Amino acid sequence: MIAVVDTGGANLKSVTNALCRLEAEYCLTSDPKKIAAADRVILPGVGAARDAMRRLEAANLIPTLKNLKQPVLGICLGMQLLFESSEEGDVACLGLIPGRVVRLKDDPSARVPHMGWNNLVKCDSEEPLLSGVDEDDCFYFVHSFRAPDGPWVKAMTKHGELLPAIVSYGNVKGVQFHPEKSEQPGSKILRSFIQC
Repeated sequence: MIAVVDTGGANLKSVTNALCRLEAEYCLTSDPKKIAAADRVILPGVGAARDAMRRLEAANLIPTLKNLKQPVLGICLGMQLLFESSEEGDVACLGLIPGRVVRLKDDPSARVPHMGWNNLVKCDSEEPLLSGVDEDDCFYFVHSFRAPDGPWVKAMTKHGELLPAIVSYGNVKGVQFHPEKSEQPGSKILRSFIQC
């Protein structure tokens, strides 16, 4: 069973629809007990980091999310919340991966927010999420903030500069793009997470 954390985000229906297409068993929940008991957990997210952390705190989910031992996948803002803090609203996050999320650099050749389709540059070909991903596969990105560089970065994408696109640290993984909106390439990512 996959627990999809009900963060109140606008992409929840897209995430659950993508799981349905993969015939994956899931529940959409904000119940800490159901999340703790799940085989895998997906933390979706859209919007601002401070608002998202307030919603998690109001639902009493922060202690549960910090103590998960099963595989966890953060999507877009959900990935950024896995880090220690975010410059967006100057907020403490879950602290599951070291480092601080910062705003994308202003660049005349790369608009902020970064919105559109990009391929990935693999940093670690052994990363299970990248199984079956081809170099010409493109993924849908919408974000104005970026994760920090570090050994947890398993794939990057180029938007003015190289940006972390997939991270992995212990049982925690994150994708900056939206696999649920990335058609067949996104399905490969979700399937790999389900099977890892």
